[in-house]
Amino acid sequence: MGEQSDVRGTVRHFVEHASAFAALDPVVWDPISMATVIRSAPQFGELVLDACCGDGASALPTAELVGPTGVVDAVDLSETMIELVRERAERESAPLPQLRLHAVDVLEWEPTGYDLVQCVLGVFFFGDADAGARRLVERAKPGGRFAVTLWAPTAFREFTKALCDAVEAEGGEVGAEAVAAYRDRSLPGLPETPGALAQWLGGLGLERTRGELVPRHLDLDEELAWKLVVGMSRARLIADLDDETRDAVAARFHEILAEREITRVDVSTLIGVGHVPV
Repeated sequence: MGEQSDVRGTVRHFVEHASAFAALDPVVWDPISMATVIRSAPQFGELVLDACCGDGASALPTAELVGPTGVVDAVDLSETMIELVRERAERESAPLPQLRLHAVDVLEWEPTGYDLVQCVLGVFFFGDADAGARRLVERAKPGGRFAVTLWAPTAFREFTKALCDAVEAEGGEVGAEAVAAYRDRSLPGLPETPGALAQWLGGLGLERTRGELVPRHLDLDEELAWKLVVGMSRARLIADLDDETRDAVAARFHEILAEREITRVDVSTLIGVGHVPV
C-alpha cells in the first residue's frame, strides 16, 4: 500500500515504521480493504491470492469468508509486515489455517489457478505498474477475478501540499531537497476515473470490467494529521530531519492546516474488478 516514487525507499519506510503504519488500520487501511473485499466478493471455498498484503487488512476478512475449505495466500515483500499479519490474526481472529503467509516478492510468485487475485494499494510499488498488474492477472484461472484498489487522484492532495510547504518553510536545505525529490517522483500513470480504470483492466485482458469511485473523508485533529504523516509514505519528507527540526515542521504543518481551514482529508479510492476470459 503506497505510492511508486522511489520504490525501494517506500518499501523500506513501511518496514522501518511498521508500527506507525499499523496504527492507521482503524481509520485508513481497514475501511479501504473492506470496501475492496465487498467488491471482490470472496466466496466460501475459493483460492485467493492477496498481493502486497501489508499487515493483513484485506487478507484476514478474506480468509474468514473463504472458510476452512478455501485458501488465502497473503504475500508481501516485507517480513516485518508478514509478522504483523501473523500477530494480528492471533489477536483478532479465531484460528485461520486457510491463511498462508509468504514474505516474498509477489512478482516472482509462481502459483496460478486462483479464483480471485486482489491487490489493495499495492501496484504503486511495482517498477512497471502495467506489467506488474498483468503478472497478477496471470495468477488467476480462466473465469477468475482480479480486483485492484488505487488512490483516487484527489486523495491527500491539499494535505500533502500543506506538508510540503511546512517542510520547505522549516526544514532547511535537507527539507527542501526532500520536497524536491518528492515532487519529482515518477508516478506510474495509472487510471484516475472509474471509466479509465475499467478500460485499463480491459487492456490487461480482462472482461466484464467495472470501476468505482469510493469517496471517503476523515475529520482531522492534530493527532490524526501527524499520524497520517508518519504512518504513510509522506514520512519520507521528514525522515532525514533531526528531532528539533521535525518538531518545528510539525508545528508549522498544523498552523498551515488551520490557516487554510483544512479540517478534513480526502482518502478516496478507485476500486476495479474484472474477469479472466474462460
